Amino acid sequence: MTILYAILLGLLQGATEFLPISSSGHLILAETFLGVHEASLAFDVALHLGTLVSVLIYFRNDFIQMAKALLDWRARDSEALLLRGLAVQLVVGTVPAVAAALLFGDYIEATLRHPAVVAVTLAGVGLLLLLGEKMGAHRRGFHSITWWDALLVGCAQALAIVPGVSRSGITMTAGLFRGLNREAVARFSFLLSAPIICGAGVYKIPDILRQGLEGGQTAFYLAGFLAAAVSGYLFIAFLLRFIRTRTFDVFAYYRFALAGLVVLSLMLK
Repeated sequence: MTILYAILLGLLQGATEFLPISSSGHLILAETFLGVHEASLAFDVALHLGTLVSVLIYFRNDFIQMAKALLDWRARDSEALLLRGLAVQLVVGTVPAVAAALLFGDYIEATLRHPAVVAVTLAGVGLLLLLGEKMGAHRRGFHSITWWDALLVGCAQALAIVPGVSRSGITMTAGLFRGLNREAVARFSFLLSAPIICGAGVYKIPDILRQGLEGGQTAFYLAGFLAAAVSGYLFIAFLLRFIRTRTFDVFAYYRFALAGLVVLSLMLK
């Protein structure tokens, strides 16, 4: 692995983690058609920790205020109650994904990492995203999110263990069907990514310790981590600005186009 290779993978991870186009799907396609070898487990965790840092930095005020509200249970003003409610909603939204990963993660990893599966899920979720855009009311703001919304979005997030689905794509789609506006679904999806990314990293630590770290790879881990963090931050900011005046349609069409290219490539193979 070279420093440039580590940076490129970090940039790709940061972009595809937060845009609704699937990071896992792009990785599988890169491995299959471009010969990009899967990175070590430790490097993969470094990339995901980079994207976690980008979320924590971008939404630092939200997380700090939630932490203060949780630590001061005596506070009963509307803002404190709203922040504690948001923290609980993030927990509620995370539970289904954790359960799905523990129950089905290994099976899906062993059986569904195939370009054909990615093509189907890219197109399928793209269609749902397009329908969510067309059918959603787009009237409800971020502070109207309920525990029921959080649970439904969390159940949708659980589907992201299937390659090509996209965690951000399916959670934003679910939010649109619940009548939330684009900025609300994007913000909640990004906040919801923090606990699941953190949990996935912690879950992999025992495997990393068993495998051991590759000697002399510290610079590559750091390069990938920083690239993912910077890329993730920039793409969070980009998407939140983009959807203020535009729809998610372009990402659905991108998914359709990529799925078509995958099918064509498989047919010509």
